[in-house]
Amino acid sequence: MEFRVIPVTPFAQNCTLLWCEETKKAAVVDPGGDLGSIQAMIAKNGLGVEKILLTHGHIDHVGGAAELAARLGVPIEGPQRQDAFWLDQLPSQCRLFGFPHVDALKPAHWLEQGDTVSVGDLMLQVLHTPGHTPGHVAFFHPRSRMAIVGDVLFAGSIGRTDFPRGDYDTLIRSIREKLWPLGDDVEFISGHGPLSTIGEERRCNPFVADGLVP
Repeated sequence: MEFRVIPVTPFAQNCTLLWCEETKKAAVVDPGGDLGSIQAMIAKNGLGVEKILLTHGHIDHVGGAAELAARLGVPIEGPQRQDAFWLDQLPSQCRLFGFPHVDALKPAHWLEQGDTVSVGDLMLQVLHTPGHTPGHVAFFHPRSRMAIVGDVLFAGSIGRTDFPRGDYDTLIRSIREKLWPLGDDVEFISGHGPLSTIGEERRCNPFVADGLVP
């Protein structure tokens, strides 16, 4: 699996363009905005985008999804259906955070724990990782030992839980029960900030390192 991280929106959200090296088929994960930059990266690498994937329903992650899907003629998949209320509230999210207006969004497919998503010859595992939002999902490619975890876990930090239907204890369980078992060698792309590894966060993350949380 090849990938490029494209920071988008004033929130510097990490949109991920990932693709199958053999087929050059691609997916765009969390296109929050700045579609020109995303499409330029698609063209630079000679890719054919098959789908858009969403980790959760916050505006900085999904603000450009519908327009990009329309431009490319591809479906939107994810997040898990409990984030429908966030996608229904996209117009109010835009007003609250100063984003250009977008309409409410319903994906072509909701995703659930245990689902798989194909991109060319790649198969990504879907993990339901609630806590930051109730319908948050992460994507894992076992062969490349790479995960895209949205706003659940960051290098040296964890996702916020003060938004509606966020929950701290649920977030911690998602990290420890869904992400830690992937393996210490797994590298992950967060929704914001630099890449890290599961092992590094288990050792050093001040919020969720081993020994800090019962």
